[in-house]
Amino acid sequence: MKILVQKFGGTSLSNAEARAQVIEHIEAAIEQEYKLVVVVSAMGRKGEPYATDTLLDFIHQNGNQLPPREKDMLMCCGEIISAATLCSLLCAKGIPASVLTGAQAGIITNNDFGNAQIVSIKPARILELLEAGQVVIVTGFQGQTKTNDYTTLGRGGSDTTATALGAALKAEIVDIFTDVDGILTADPRIVEDARRLSVVSYSEICNMAHHGAKVIHPRAVEVAMNASIPIRVRSTFSKDPGTLVTHPDAISQDRNVIQDRFVTGIASFSNTSQIQVAAGEGVYDLQLQVFKAMAQHHISVDFINVNPSGVVYTVYDHELDRAVRILNELGYKPQCTSNCAKVSIIGGGMNGVPGIMAQIVEALTEEDISILQSADSNTTIWVLVQGIDMVKAVRALHRKFELHR
Repeated sequence: MKILVQKFGGTSLSNAEARAQVIEHIEAAIEQEYKLVVVVSAMGRKGEPYATDTLLDFIHQNGNQLPPREKDMLMCCGEIISAATLCSLLCAKGIPASVLTGAQAGIITNNDFGNAQIVSIKPARILELLEAGQVVIVTGFQGQTKTNDYTTLGRGGSDTTATALGAALKAEIVDIFTDVDGILTADPRIVEDARRLSVVSYSEICNMAHHGAKVIHPRAVEVAMNASIPIRVRSTFSKDPGTLVTHPDAISQDRNVIQDRFVTGIASFSNTSQIQVAAGEGVYDLQLQVFKAMAQHHISVDFINVNPSGVVYTVYDHELDRAVRILNELGYKPQCTSNCAKVSIIGGGMNGVPGIMAQIVEALTEEDISILQSADSNTTIWVLVQGIDMVKAVRALHRKFELHR
């Protein structure tokens, strides 16, 4: 079968006008003779009646003591409402459709309630419905354990549902519909002339997603990459093809795509704090003590630099006081800089290219922006700056690498 998976986020389903656009995309796929699986999120965003955050607020207002297993039962309701609503609209149009929950679709997870991992998918029921000519609507963000308990997949879980189903069904492509036209070179709220990318590699978009870009969840990209299923990130509100996400070799084989760029995009996130811990004379186990203590207290660490004289790393701003207290109890006197921002320069083409770091330093120096810390990998260079300099830094780097062109 020629299978297409479409995923529609909360803003794509939040009102009648948006849902009409969703129906048009489904009809267009049917006209192209695809067998269609549609994954849906809960309608709208926080404050709207059926949004996931609204359901969580309901718990907070009513004792705030719901156990994780029962919380997942409640959080599954938003996607069920979306799926039933869309099914009714399709049937009214004369399009045969059926709804499956994540469990009914064969999505088996572990029992980590609230952030479950998919263990396996048994798509036999989906395939039967597709063979019968049905559009199969699947509730995103959810599955079930081997003991038949509801689970949810954590933030971005509907994206993961879509790509995991795409992999299990050997779909030709997975379309992720959202409220933007694709993947941009930077956050358009920061950079007015940010440009839509026609094609990016899996690793590039994974790095962009991990470091601040919120168009698609990195877990979903990793699932698609492992199965070699192409993704298109598209707008619900236009017919534009959006951004294609695929393997670099597939990009290079497409003669219509010319890749001549070192840097693909700039991502950023704020609300992070830098911690520096110096090793005293004769202290050789500082690194072990520090990071073991952070792990034991479930404090996530990032941007790690380790050297014989000590360690430098970052934590979220809201974890800073707790991290400092733990370090003080170990006898350390950390130096801290709060309200920082991590800016990431991402591009699969810059590996081994001399001069990239020089251009980054030049761009930031011209704007009187101090680099507090830096690190790099094959496809990404990270710099830590003061939070008040984040917007200026992103704009300066976007200009320096001419990403608007």
